[in-house]
Amino acid sequence: MSAHALEIEEHAYYQRQMVLPEWGEAGQLRLKAARVLVVGAGGLGAPVLQYLGAAGVGLIGVADGDFVEVSNLHRQVIHTMDDLDMPKTASAAARLRRGNPHIEVVEHMFPVTAANAADLVAGYDIVADCTDNFATRDVLHAACFALGRTLVSGAAQMTEGTVTTFAAFRGGANPCFRCLYPSPLPPEVTPTCSMVGVAGPVLTVIGGLQAMEVVKEILGVGDGLSGRIVLYDGLSAGFSEIQLARRAGCPCCGGAAPAPGEGAMSQPPVTGG
Repeated sequence: MSAHALEIEEHAYYQRQMVLPEWGEAGQLRLKAARVLVVGAGGLGAPVLQYLGAAGVGLIGVADGDFVEVSNLHRQVIHTMDDLDMPKTASAAARLRRGNPHIEVVEHMFPVTAANAADLVAGYDIVADCTDNFATRDVLHAACFALGRTLVSGAAQMTEGTVTTFAAFRGGANPCFRCLYPSPLPPEVTPTCSMVGVAGPVLTVIGGLQAMEVVKEILGVGDGLSGRIVLYDGLSAGFSEIQLARRAGCPCCGGAAPAPGEGAMSQPPVTGG
């Protein structure tokens, strides 16, 4: 399988997206050559993985240390009853391979930690953060920032969700994760979905937005979300946006002073996944 040309079967598979003027065969080849790491094969990872796999991202890594449980299935739609007790990485990878034979999927069946994040991230071009806790998000961002990798981060819990992109390594006005959250947040203000619940369709909305942002980054089209957080409220069916800026004295990126009304948050809009 060459990353420099499309096979006849691939033309047929991707035809409906290749007709888009922003896409074309050149864009499809970019996707085929791309290496994307998805961290978390749960509620957010499910739609992100399926859309990126179907879109034709050539190499997808899926990292997760958990096993499929029956309580996952209402929202983690990449898994089924037949997958109970399987590693989520194995279940998700099998689904992707069945859906698109033209891609490669690599399983990383372990949790992402400070000890392994850099080695893991180094093998990929872009990372999708589909995790459900602040500590892992922090570690993942640190590795992406140090290695110059774009991080597309999604979060959802209850009936709300958020999406943003961190690319502070590019310089300029691009803020980092620590500009948003200057210090680690205690667990009591960052509850997980197992604690407060989540509506499955909200995860599909946020995961779909995440996948689109990853595709845009690969294709180099549209307006990215670095410096912006998109918020979705499932009960009102409304979207809103928060502008972000580099935070003065940020220990991670050393940012500049934020504009009035922009910059750090003391409490997250949403951190689960």
